[in-house]
Amino acid sequence: MSRCPHQVGALPTVIFPEGLESGEVHLGLKKRIEDGEVGFINRAFESEDLKTLGREEVEGVVDAVFVTLDAGSSSAATISKTCTRLRIPVNVVDSTALSTFTLLSTYSDGPLQIGITTSGMGCKLASRLRRTVAAALPVGIGGACERIGGLRRRVIEEDFKKAASSGAVEEEEEDDGTDQKASFNALVQPDDLESQKSRRIRWLSQICEYWPLQKLVDLTDDDVNNLFDEYTASADIPPTEIPPPNDTEKPRGTISLVGSGPGNPSLLTKASLDALLTADLILADKLVPSQILSLIPRRSTLFIARKFPGNAEAAQTELLEKGLEAITLGQKVVRLKQGDPYIYGRGAEEYEWFNKRGIKVDVLPGITSALSAPLYAAIPPTHRAVADQILICTGTGRKGVPPDPPIYVKSQTTVFLMGCHRLPSLVEGLVKTKGWPAEVPCAVIERASCEDQRVVRSTLRHIVAAVEEVGSRPPGLFVVGWACEVLKKAEGAWSVEEGL
Repeated sequence: MSRCPHQVGALPTVIFPEGLESGEVHLGLKKRIEDGEVGFINRAFESEDLKTLGREEVEGVVDAVFVTLDAGSSSAATISKTCTRLRIPVNVVDSTALSTFTLLSTYSDGPLQIGITTSGMGCKLASRLRRTVAAALPVGIGGACERIGGLRRRVIEEDFKKAASSGAVEEEEEDDGTDQKASFNALVQPDDLESQKSRRIRWLSQICEYWPLQKLVDLTDDDVNNLFDEYTASADIPPTEIPPPNDTEKPRGTISLVGSGPGNPSLLTKASLDALLTADLILADKLVPSQILSLIPRRSTLFIARKFPGNAEAAQTELLEKGLEAITLGQKVVRLKQGDPYIYGRGAEEYEWFNKRGIKVDVLPGITSALSAPLYAAIPPTHRAVADQILICTGTGRKGVPPDPPIYVKSQTTVFLMGCHRLPSLVEGLVKTKGWPAEVPCAVIERASCEDQRVVRSTLRHIVAAVEEVGSRPPGLFVVGWACEVLKKAEGAWSVEEGL
């Protein structure tokens, strides 16, 4: 969003052939002219004004022109044509044909600026949409933007100090906006300077992307300082020695492995919801949707895993040790996992980790996205005469090594969890190594069951190009098989469906 004209040294100027006492001059405008906030020229418009009334630094050329004359008049058309020739943005009231830009209905809260336009199709409608969007935001979101922005600057400065001390020079900061590239989750090598920048972007993105907005609003200066300390702490957390169970000093707290389902809060089991509402500490996977996290009471402490490729094992250890510490303090701990804890969720590993320390673990199932995501994407995993079996696979092996892809079975629907970030190698393995036909239909389903769900439909031949084009929006999964086109087919090489 652009700033106000006076903030960049521009002075809005009104050219009007009649005097200020004219009844056509709005009282609010008249006051701003009298206060010197708006310039006033009491004569008819002249074409030369376009080249002489602007700022000195642009040699007098004006920044933009707003025409309030009757859109059907020859004067309005002439001004519009002249502005277009001089490449000056122009807006003619009630005429999209004569305008090169339209006005935005804006909302501001500190550094946050939101603008909505209907491209001249209705200012009142744009205003209503702006109010609707603003009403959906938590109070104080502008302050959250300032605090997160301050944290971002501190983290960047810290990394620049490290780079300078090592004799290295960081390149220009990458853009952490828009959708992530398909290569976003490439494996990070710990001794690579570039990985430091990648680590920073991913860590900040996790906070901005997955934390509930209200949690961001509630951040205090102390919270920001703690986050900064977490970032600067070493990511290489050594594994702890497993002490033998001590029968004389049993832990007083409890821990539950809880499945959060695919993302929609309505798909939580009652047992899982009850556990969330009564927990003292919630240790959440980084991709648990914010809609689920928003259900957590403010009195409960939420810690989100600092996982990204290259740091997953250390972050996993950090998470478990936080849980162990809370249990010894008598707290009720919930280990919140996406989907179902035992479907590629390390649930059994965590169960064993706590069990060896003499701690009883309750496991609450969750609806796995492997079965629910295809449903929300209009893909029946089984269908008579098309698919009579389902195979659930992982697309990510230990330490970044891709797993051996399955063989081709025409009557089988195969679902790959955690495979979207390594889609090119996965598809290559299926087609070139295992002989899957390139024409087999497939789909990438992202944020299944959530309002911002996205489905990319294609075939094995084109799916990699499709995801490279539209970017990545994790969490997502990859479904392959002829059942993918039973109810819906891709339009052309691929098609994208937005929304639930």
